[in-house]
Amino acid sequence: MKPDAGQIVVPLMLGEVIARLRDMIANGDLEPGRPIRERTLGRELGVSRTPLREAFRVLAGEGLIEIRPRLGARVARLSARNADHIFSVMEALEALAGELACQNMSDADLAELLALHKQLVASYRARQRERFFMVNQRLHERLIEAAQNPVLSRIYAGLDGQMRRARYMALNTPAQWKEAVREHEIIMKALQARDGARVAALLRGHLHAKLLKVKALLAEQEAGPFS
Repeated sequence: MKPDAGQIVVPLMLGEVIARLRDMIANGDLEPGRPIRERTLGRELGVSRTPLREAFRVLAGEGLIEIRPRLGARVARLSARNADHIFSVMEALEALAGELACQNMSDADLAELLALHKQLVASYRARQRERFFMVNQRLHERLIEAAQNPVLSRIYAGLDGQMRRARYMALNTPAQWKEAVREHEIIMKALQARDGARVAALLRGHLHAKLLKVKALLAEQEAGPFS
């Protein structure tokens, strides 16, 4: 009997469980506010409750999961206030990363960033949403790596899960998706020119635009269908 397409047969290491849960939270497979059914999720991931609960504790520290005594775990809701806090920090981090990358990245680093951007555009043109998000995530991670600042990398990693969820929310319509690709095109040209100040400003603007989209969506969700 074949397993379900989403089921993982080989037991995962803790780090893999955490990464998989981050993805499931970001793309909405685990919905905000809903209790997480440990037994069902454990079967899907092919793990016991012990590593699953350890992963919950890690993700609770990142603000992605809430653990309530006797009630179990649930995915934390993203509020407009939290979005403001998260994006203000990420704007500063990515702006700094952009400046440092322009100073420190090798030609090979730049070539890899440009190759990832081409994959991003190809995914957009093919309307491959999941592929687009995967490449976009790697592009942002690669930019952080190109900055060559391990302290920056560690701080960024701590907010990565929250930002991944926000990026999914910010591309809620075809128009938003198209605009995100256009913004990426401009950022890549500035990176090619190694114009650190311009890259920093563009990244701040790119993230601020995402913040506004996320907050608008959160307001719609809060208002509900009968407002």
